[in-house]
Amino acid sequence: MQTGTLISLGLYFLLMMGIGLYAFRQSTGNMAEYMLGGRRLGPAVTSLSAGASDMSGWILLGLPGAAFASGLSAGWIGVGLAIGALSNYLIVAPRLRVYTELANDALTLPDYFEKRFEDKSHALRVLSSVVIVLFFTLYTSSGVVAGGKLFESAFGASYHMGVWLTAGVVVAYTFAGGFMAVSLTDFVQGCIMFIALILVPVTAFTSLGGAEGVTQTITAPGFFDPFAGATVLGLVSLLAWGLGYFGQPHIIVRFMAIRSVKDVPMARHIGMTWMITTLIGAIGTGLVGLAYAKANNLDIQDGETIFIVLSQLLFSPLVGGFLLAAILAAVMSTISSQLLVSSSSLTGDFYKLFLRRGASEKELVTVGRLSVVAVALVACLLAASPDASVLDLVGNAWAGFGAAFGPVVILSLHWRRMTGMGALAGMIIGAATILVWTYLPLLPPAEVGGAARTLDSLLYAMVPGFILCWLTIWGVSHLGTPPQSVTDRFGDVEKAMKA
Repeated sequence: MQTGTLISLGLYFLLMMGIGLYAFRQSTGNMAEYMLGGRRLGPAVTSLSAGASDMSGWILLGLPGAAFASGLSAGWIGVGLAIGALSNYLIVAPRLRVYTELANDALTLPDYFEKRFEDKSHALRVLSSVVIVLFFTLYTSSGVVAGGKLFESAFGASYHMGVWLTAGVVVAYTFAGGFMAVSLTDFVQGCIMFIALILVPVTAFTSLGGAEGVTQTITAPGFFDPFAGATVLGLVSLLAWGLGYFGQPHIIVRFMAIRSVKDVPMARHIGMTWMITTLIGAIGTGLVGLAYAKANNLDIQDGETIFIVLSQLLFSPLVGGFLLAAILAAVMSTISSQLLVSSSSLTGDFYKLFLRRGASEKELVTVGRLSVVAVALVACLLAASPDASVLDLVGNAWAGFGAAFGPVVILSLHWRRMTGMGALAGMIIGAATILVWTYLPLLPPAEVGGAARTLDSLLYAMVPGFILCWLTIWGVSHLGTPPQSVTDRFGDVEKAMKA
């Protein structure tokens, strides 16, 4: 590894650790501070933190790799995500910020579900916590896979060393600084990602002589046709990624932590500008990357490494190191958020609820830190195979959260008639649908001698999971009546929104 690259990566690691130390000294005295930052995030930190933790390594590895392999048709994922993110800001963010505070200051999503429906049995809290820990462990593993691929492709280092080093740095600053460290590092990482996803595709595009050079190099039919090889189910599957936003705990927890509901519109403007720019940059990296590879006779074995290849060939070692830091930023921002949300569930929704009801704030923060380490260890073990696709791992976890939580979050904020039993049934049906649809080989092989296929090969599991969860909530809720105190609080939320 060249000296300039080492300097850039070293400075990046020092910056992340410095932020973790600052946050440790500022905001880790109790659970509310450690898990939610005291609800005092500004709109810029909220939006870039949500965006950076959302996108993860797939925006620099998975999405460029998809565009590299299939062309402009991969862009439909980006369209679906942009629509979903905007809808999340409009439909969920303002009301969730108000409702979680009025619901006895709910600090986590499972905590909100329990207080929203006054569930004395704790069934909602426990089930939602199980879903969070299950799918976030899978989701976190996708991040450390991306880190391992980075170290293997860019530095010629061991994949497994990259996995453990990536996880180790993230655990260190998350362990120390909690939510504030995660949010501040996400803000810095979001800025780095933004610059990188403009710089790399623009530089590669210019080096090829602009649009004419790119189109002359790539002769594959339909590569620049957004509808090439598209089917109705295929387009629905790609656009359906946007439905996942409503149920992602690591994203919507930022809405709970924003300083005021009045800051949400500014956060939305900043967040959507950042997101649309980075999505275009990621897709552009894949498209221009294929042209660059063909023009220079490069043999790219794994399309998900095209951003790494371009960053090392087109720039000096110092700048290249900065661009590699962008991948680490994307990976780490998501891992840290997922670790913290998983930790909050293990601590507040299991440890405090079942093991130590009288635990002190200091004890709970300690358990939260230990939970961060435990989840990270399991995720690293799941990431043992370097053959795992970052996009596939993210897609499965994204669908799991979107189908299990998305309709529950939306309806709980907008439909006063919804009941706790409806929420519980919806979660079960949504999560079960994703697992069956994604992992059970129920379809015959596509060719003679091939393996049986899952239903996910026809239609993204998010679609049936989201629909079935919604219908289940609606049907079961009509079989009962919510308590009067619940509907009264719903009215208080509506008054607060109008104030």
